[in-house]
Amino acid sequence: MPLQLNIQVNIVIYSLLAGVLTGILFDAYRLIRGYKIPKVIVVVEDLLFWALCALVVFTFLLYTNYAFLGPYVYIFIGIAIAVYIKFISPHILKTERTIGKKISKSLRVSAKNFIYPFKIFMSKMGNKNK
Repeated sequence: MPLQLNIQVNIVIYSLLAGVLTGILFDAYRLIRGYKIPKVIVVVEDLLFWALCALVVFTFLLYTNYAFLGPYVYIFIGIAIAVYIKFISPHILKTERTIGKKISKSLRVSAKNFIYPFKIFMSKMGNKNK
């Protein structure tokens, strides 16, 4: 028995959303991975990333459309990933880099502010011996 039209539309929409979710995860992974890493480590990281991504997408589809995985679900996920990487990814990457730089800067400043009193204390302790 064929599925009702509204269920099929929901499956297509959730497949497209799963593709966009995969694209966002891939952008975050590209920022985390870095550049000058040995090839063996890159292969292991890639395998772990795609395993995690498969689990996330399957869980997403399980909760949204009861994990109905017909061939067109994979096609629409692939279409969504391609469109995301081509048109949306540059903007998201720029935003993720900006957020990452701000978080990194705030962590550095917080760490320096946290360590500063200890540096003063240690320098005073070192001067008592003289």
